[in-house]
This record gives sequence, structure tokens and C-alpha cells, in this order.
Amino acid sequence: MQLEKFYYDNKIVKYFAYATALWGLVGMIVGLWVAIQIYAPGVSLDYPGTTFGRLRPIHTNAIIFAFVGNCMFTGIYYSLQRLCKSRMFSDKLSWVHFWGWQLIIVAAAVTLFLGYTTAKEYAELEWPIDIAITLIWVVFGINMFGTIFKRRESHIYVAIWFYIATWVTVAMLHIVNSFEIPVSFLKSYSWYAGVQDALVQWWYGHNAVAFFLTTPILGLMYYFLPKAANRPVYSYRLSIIHFWALIFIYIWAGPHHLLYTALPDWAQSLGTVFSVMLIAPSWGGMLNGLFTLRGAWDKVREEPILKFFVVAVTCYGMSTFEGPLLSLKNVNAIAHFTDWIIAHVHIGGLGWNGFMAFGMLYWLFPKMWNTTLYSKKLANNHFWLGTIGIVIYAVPLYWAGFAQADMWKQFTDEGQLKFQFLETVTSIIPMYISRSIGGTLYLIGAIIMVYNLYKTVQQGSFVANEAAEAAPIEKAHAGEKEYWHRWIERRPATMLILSLVVVAIGGLLEMVPTFLVKSNVPTITSVKPYTPLELQGRDIYIREGCYTCHSQMVRPFRDEVARYGEYSKAGEFVYDHPFQWGSKRTGPDLARLGGKYPDSWHYNHMMEPSMMSPGSIMPRYGWLLENTIDTASTPAKIRAMQTLGVPYAEGYDAVANQELMQQANTIKNNLKEAKIKTAANTEIVALIAYLQRLGTDIKAEKKENTAMK
Repeated sequence: MQLEKFYYDNKIVKYFAYATALWGLVGMIVGLWVAIQIYAPGVSLDYPGTTFGRLRPIHTNAIIFAFVGNCMFTGIYYSLQRLCKSRMFSDKLSWVHFWGWQLIIVAAAVTLFLGYTTAKEYAELEWPIDIAITLIWVVFGINMFGTIFKRRESHIYVAIWFYIATWVTVAMLHIVNSFEIPVSFLKSYSWYAGVQDALVQWWYGHNAVAFFLTTPILGLMYYFLPKAANRPVYSYRLSIIHFWALIFIYIWAGPHHLLYTALPDWAQSLGTVFSVMLIAPSWGGMLNGLFTLRGAWDKVREEPILKFFVVAVTCYGMSTFEGPLLSLKNVNAIAHFTDWIIAHVHIGGLGWNGFMAFGMLYWLFPKMWNTTLYSKKLANNHFWLGTIGIVIYAVPLYWAGFAQADMWKQFTDEGQLKFQFLETVTSIIPMYISRSIGGTLYLIGAIIMVYNLYKTVQQGSFVANEAAEAAPIEKAHAGEKEYWHRWIERRPATMLILSLVVVAIGGLLEMVPTFLVKSNVPTITSVKPYTPLELQGRDIYIREGCYTCHSQMVRPFRDEVARYGEYSKAGEFVYDHPFQWGSKRTGPDLARLGGKYPDSWHYNHMMEPSMMSPGSIMPRYGWLLENTIDTASTPAKIRAMQTLGVPYAEGYDAVANQELMQQANTIKNNLKEAKIKTAANTEIVALIAYLQRLGTDIKAEKKENTAMK
């Protein structure tokens, strides 16, 4: 059969690689900034956009979607062409994908900086950006599947299986989780509320980690690790088991973040069972990667690229062992809401994602510039700085997590809580300082890498269009027997459909009963919709990212009930669009905050936290004392809530601002009695109204029940 000549497109790979390095540095710098803020809140500069609450989602989005996202696209655009023995389907679509994705990243950074957020972890971006993500993801899919369909290789290699599963699953998760009703151009409310919103979010939120930070990177591992080691993948059959088991089980694992919450027990149990099962396929993949190095371990001593890959795969194994461990209820009771979770996430982020990206870039640049790496010594220095940085980063956070959990749960002999919450925070500040030192070392290593790659580019000559040749794909002969998975591999559309079915099963079986069975979210008659002022205050709370440090979910533990009040019920959150349960307690839980302190306390606390809580690490929010409430948006917000099923009276939007000012004037007068002068229409007044509302509906129900008796 005559060979066909064609050219691989390296230019698009180069641009994605540059973007990976650029956004990686940006994301790490912002991450270091927010890490320092935890023990030195003054570095926020008392500016709204640079507080922890606003920078933290910028950091997570920059790392996940900018750094790892561009890393994923770099590896896919390089490997897919060579595995399919074909140029990308469309050069134009490649560039639409590249520039569209970078614009999305910029839009995300700007909007989050300005406080436009949905408050849904890993999915904070507002609805116009969500639509843009969907469109660009479709462009990427057309380009990827177009390339697969015109391939010159009959069988589809394991790396491509993971690319296909990533595309279809991320598309499904993003669309389902992003159902929201627009209020204005950059403001929306989640279509779901409370328990249902939490389940959808953590189905997505956790699986954003699974199918954006894990699945595609496994595909890159299956391509680049064998290339770097010059060895075939250890086991084809193990890769089959790894793939299908992973994508089936991973989608069920999200609820393990909601153990001991108001989520129904059956959903929590499902999350636990499947999370424990997840260790089998995850470790199957890890072992398949490490065993690929059989006979090549001598190279690991000499080649920094292999060192990065080995540590990356090892960190993947550590994270995927720890994840199922954290899904056990007795472990989760200790770890959840503590810094243990932060350590766990960063073992995966810094070790697995970061080191895979670094190893891939070190391997790619000499190939595309037809040269050798500028300095192996610098690469080795980067490796050791990064590895030591991870250890110094993570170990103190594990220590901090254990210390937090222990101190939270201690009682005196008299049965009183032994420690105030603030004491549990200030005691672990040395661990936070250590964390930032580890992050600094990791960042320095990344800067060294950028310099090394820059010098490599300078000494080489870029090959924009790499010549290649291959025979056209052979058609399968009728009646020819072949292994069942080989049959699937010949049919990318079949693999796409099967992948969709496999990942959709878990989501449907978890979410549908929660939406359809009334007993999962019982009605509490005392729970009423937020007043217009409280609704505005809640939006301010969300805008400032208060949910990044505070939870609103009291778990049924003796220490939490003693510290915060009665444990949370599913029916409390039926009007919460979105839910605000949180995932980390840097500050105390606020679910029962209403009525605990006078209005003046909240005013002074937002103006200067250390005034009311000496030693507090919370930043100042002085601008709330000056900014005025956007009352023009109130009618639209009320109408949106009505559309979502919140039982405001018909025509309420027309009188909402009138009621808002009445309640605001009451708070203004309360502050005046405490010798605090402020205007009724300031944002601090709205925020106080919201904070004073938290948990009071349950208290009202108890009063009603007492009166009836």
C-alpha cells in the first residue's frame, strides 16, 4: 500500500505549551499570595479584588482550567496527531479553540476579581462564560473527533480512550451543573437549591477533579511516559480494566464530600461505597504506569523527565488512596472542613498534575525545536525544589488538619468546649507559614523550568510542520475475528456513546431520586424566603467569597452542636440558590449565627475584625461601609427567584425595595443606638440583615412547637 505524506501541526502545540507555562506561573503566584493571606491578612492591601475570598477562586480556576487545561490541550494536540497518524482535522478550529480558551481564562480572572461568581466551587464562572466554555468545548470536540475519524491507524490507543471520556463527561457535567437563571449580564441564580444544589455541585465539583484533572492526564501518562522511557505500556489488558472501571466508578464518588450533612443517608452511603471501590482502578492505572518503567529504572537516575513522571504517578497513587480513605465516615468526621483536605488536593495538584505537566514540557520542547534540553542540571534542580516544596507544603497541612479536628472536639471535665474556634486557628499559624515556604520553593522551581525552556528554544530551530508518512487505514474484513475491545477501538463513535452511558448511570441514579422523592427534602413550615434586604446581603456575602472560609452546615456531632447550635436539616435550604454549605472552615460555621450578636458587633467586625476578635486573621471589609446597595437590581432578583419557585407574592417585585428600606432603617436605628452612624442603603446594612437571618427559621419552629405544647 502506497504511503501518504502529510505534516503534523506543531505550531498549535507550541502556543498551548507557552500558555501552560504562563498560566502556571500566574496560578502559582496567586496561590502563594492567598496562602500568605491566611496568616498575614494585611497583604490583601484592603482592596476588594485582592482579598482571600476573591483571589482563592481565581487561583483554583487558574490552576485547573488555565494551567492544567492548557497542559491537557498541549499533550492532546501533540499526541493525537501521532497516534492517529494524521494532522488535526482543522487548523482553523485549532486556533479558534486556542484563542477562545485563553479569552475564557482572561474573562474568568477579571469577573472573579470583580466579585462576579456563582459561589459553586470549581464552577464559579457566570453564565455568559459558561456558554462560551460550552461553545469552545464543542469546537475542541469537533476537531478531536474529526481527527480520529480521518486517522490512518485502525486501532485507537489507550490515551485516546481517556481523551474521549474526558470530552463527553466534562460536557455532561458542565451543562448539568451550569443550569442557572440569569438576573443580569453577569449575575445569575442556580436552578437548583439547597440539598439538590449540593448534590449536583459535588457531583460536578468532585468530578471536575476526576474528569479534568485526572482522566486526560492519565491519557498523557499513557503516551508520554512510555515515550520518555522508550518502553511499551506494561499491560494492554490492565489499561482496559483501568479505563472502563475508572470512568464508571469515579462519577459516583462526589457525595463523599457531603457525609454527615443534610444530604439523604442513602446518597451518602452510595458515595462511600463507590469511593472505596475507586481505589482498585486508580491503583491499576498507577501500577500500569510504574511497571512500564521495568527495565528502565537505571534511566530514572539520569533523566529528570522520568523523575518528574515517577513522582507524578506516585502522587496520583497517594491521592487516589487517600480519596477513598476520606470517604470512610469515621475518617471524614475528622478530616472534613480541615486543612487535611487542602493537603490532599495539593498532593494531586502539585504532584500529579504539576509534575506531569513539567515532565511533558521538558520532553516536548527539545522534540519540537529539534535540539537537546538546555540544561539537565537545571531540570534536576527544578525536580528537587518541587519535590521538597511539595513535602514542606503538604506535611504541615496534614498536621494542621489533625490539630484542628482534635481541638474542635475536645471538652473539659465539666463538659464545656475546651477551645474557642479562634484558638484552633491561631495555634496552627506556624503550619500555614511552612505551607507558604513550600509553595515558594515550588514556584522557584517552575521559574527555573521556564528559563530552561526559553534557553532550549533559543538554541534550537522550531519545526512548525513536521513531515510524516503513513499508509491509509485498512478496512476490517468481514468475518474476521478480533478481540472485543479491538472491535470497539475501531469505532470511535461507539466508544463515545458507551463512555456517555457508563458515566451517565451514576449521575442519574444519584440525582434523580433526590429530585423526585419528596421525603429526601422534607418541608419545614417555619422556613420562609429571604426578605429583599436579606437577599441583597446574601449576594454581597457571595460576591466577597465569604463561603471560601465559612461553612453553613452544622453536622450532628456533639462538639458542633455545642459550638454552633442544632444540627442542620435538609428542609432549611429550600430557598438557597445556590447552597452555601462550604468545604473548609478557616472561620467558624455561620449556620446558626443569626441573633448571636447585636448589629453593632457585625458592623465593627467587618470594619476591623481584630477589634471584636483579637488575633483574627480575617481581612477588613471597609468598602462595605461606603458602598450603596444596588436597589435597581432588586425587582429582577425577586422575579428570578419566583421563576425558581420561591413563593413570593405576585407583584412583590414592585414593592420589594419599599420593604427593603423599611428593614434597612430598622438596622440603621439599631446601629444608631450603639453610636454608629451609617446610611440605611449601605451594603453593610444588607450584609448584617443576611447574617442575622441565618438559622433563625429553625429557632422560630422550636418556639412554635413549644407554644403548641
